[in-house]
Amino acid sequence: MDQKPTRVRIVDAAHELMLGIGLARTTTKEIAKAAGCSEAALYKHFANKEELFLAVLNERLPKLGSLLERLRSEGVRDPDRTVEQNLTDIAHEAALFYEQTFPMAASLYAEPRLKRRHDDTLREMGTGPHRPIEGLDAYLRAEQEAGRISSQADTFAAASLLLGACAQRAFAYDMSPEAKPPQPVDAFAARIARTLLTGIA
Repeated sequence: MDQKPTRVRIVDAAHELMLGIGLARTTTKEIAKAAGCSEAALYKHFANKEELFLAVLNERLPKLGSLLERLRSEGVRDPDRTVEQNLTDIAHEAALFYEQTFPMAASLYAEPRLKRRHDDTLREMGTGPHRPIEGLDAYLRAEQEAGRISSQADTFAAASLLLGACAQRAFAYDMSPEAKPPQPVDAFAARIARTLLTGIA
């Protein structure tokens, strides 16, 4: 018997199932069964599947949101870090984040009604896929105010371009070992950051 706390087992099971069969096909009943608990026990920890999905994103995937929040509040004041280094870190985490979230969320697009319900629930919870773009935009605006990027730069467009490229990497390439993208994630992140910064410097 797994000695981990019930909540940890639930999040672990949800992560594994969502990666394996997608968010649309993963049910709370299946998650509870995989976690070795009742569905009633699952609902003591999570109000719905969307809340559980957010726990998986925040606790089991690369920490894109927390990185953006930290950079927005501290990055501009760190004299040892360049904008390019920060953007490279963001692109690296974003590429890994979307690599894992894409297989989970892709199944929702085949179920329009389910996708609408999912989007509505996330909106009510004050979150959604727009939050990383808003976070990166806020960080870039702080860099702009500090004079480290051009005052003419469109920070929202720049944030959309960087994160869009990272999401596209997850969409365009099979992440299996036999079919790797043309660049390792480290090289991809560095080149995306450098190219973007050339445009907004």
